[in-house]
Formats: sequence, C-alpha cells, structure tokens
Amino acid sequence: MVFGEEFTIQTQGFSDMKDITGKVQDIVIHAGIGNGLVNIFVMGSTASVTTIEYEPALVEDMRDQLEKFAPHTMQSRHSQTWGDDNGFSHIRATFMGPGMTAPVSKGKVLLGTWQQIVVIDHDNRPRARKVFVQVMGE
Repeated sequence: MVFGEEFTIQTQGFSDMKDITGKVQDIVIHAGIGNGLVNIFVMGSTASVTTIEYEPALVEDMRDQLEKFAPHTMQSRHSQTWGDDNGFSHIRATFMGPGMTAPVSKGKVLLGTWQQIVVIDHDNRPRARKVFVQVMGE
C-alpha cells in the first residue's frame, strides 16, 4: 500500500529550521501502515530535509556552519542572472538534498532518541513550504 499527504509550513528563510517529526509521525499513523518506509520531500530548490538533534544551540551551530559553507553574501552567477540574490540558498539545498527516507516499524517512524526530522529553508525570504510525505508498506 502507498499513502501520501502534503502539508505546508511557514519559514523565515536564511536556513530557518522547523521540526516536522510530529507531523510526519501523525501521517504515518493516519496511513495505517505498520511496516515499510516513509519518504519526506520538500518541494522547491532552496530547501532541505534532514535529521538533527533539534535543540537551540545545535540549530545555531548548524546555521553558522551553513553560513561558512555558502555565505548569504556570496556572489553567484545565478544571482547575477536572475537578480534574486539567492544563489547561496540553491547551493546549500543541493548539497543537503530535498528529501529523506526512514524506516517504519510497528506503525512508527524509527528515529534515534535525539533525532528529529527537520525542514531547513535556505532561501533569502520567508516562504510557505510544501512538504510531501509518502508512506509505503504493509
């Protein structure tokens, strides 16, 4: 069986991180699939999905490292071409990826004790981000 559901979250951009673990787990429960896989995908080329220990200090550490990796002030051909000054956000998102897959066992997403699923919006402005969750299994 395959079940999919979409939801929207509001973000502030500049690698704003949102914990979506609870929402993903709710969708898995709603799907009624006991064992299988769940895929979480953010729509757009300037956002990412990953896992992290979602606590304030580590969230700030992550933002600091992303800023070092691809600074929001960096010059990019994309920004020069389109005039939107968000080339850095595309680079961050491409390296992190738009989605992830996790196992589902006994009707729950398998995650470590301190592991949460997050969306990171790298764009240079607030956005309404669409996230699609697809659960596959039996």
